[in-house]
Amino acid sequence: MSSWESCRALNLSRSVYFYKPDSQRDLPVIEAIGRFAGKYLRYGFPKIFQKIRKAGNTWNHKRIHRIYCKLGLNLKRKGKQRLPSRNPMPLSIPGQMNQSWSVDFMSDSLADGRTFRTFNVLDDFNRQALGIEVDTNLPAARIIRVLDQIASWRGYPKQIRMDNGPEFISLAMAEWTESHRIHLEFIKPGKPTQNSFVERFNRTYREEILNYYIFKDLKEVSVQFP
Repeated sequence: MSSWESCRALNLSRSVYFYKPDSQRDLPVIEAIGRFAGKYLRYGFPKIFQKIRKAGNTWNHKRIHRIYCKLGLNLKRKGKQRLPSRNPMPLSIPGQMNQSWSVDFMSDSLADGRTFRTFNVLDDFNRQALGIEVDTNLPAARIIRVLDQIASWRGYPKQIRMDNGPEFISLAMAEWTESHRIHLEFIKPGKPTQNSFVERFNRTYREEILNYYIFKDLKEVSVQFP
């Protein structure tokens, strides 16, 4: 039986029967997905797709998603995943201002029991507290706004030392640091001594402010840092 007769019997188009996929066509897409998925381990498909398009690629959503699923990246991870190995530079005193900032969060409660957080920013050169933002919720967008406000009068730092909190490893934070050419120096999980400059400031702030006063509202907390 000829191919024509076989296709007719199966009601199959001859073009489909003779079609041979181009195995090389998807290689650039696979390379781009692999590059961003390896760099941003916590990102799902929407964020990976956004990074690919921002890199100047014009592949459509369906094609990238098809290859993303083919690579098995859409499968749910079982259990908790370990953070990528961090190898921060040894803690040292910078030679001038704005070479390195340290940032960290603290938490406490108001007199009525409501919990609030503080976002502390410190210049490692002279241990100057550049800002303390206070609120019940401090998402990544708010953190970026605070850093921009400080940089408006101080200038942007060359690097920022921080832990692996969700606000710091977010897509918004990654894009912000890339746009300002700021290096993020992540400490190893469970190693607060690698961020000891701001940890030392936190202890003083805890002992002399947070543990010393009873605050009725967030405004009273904020006035303690003009």
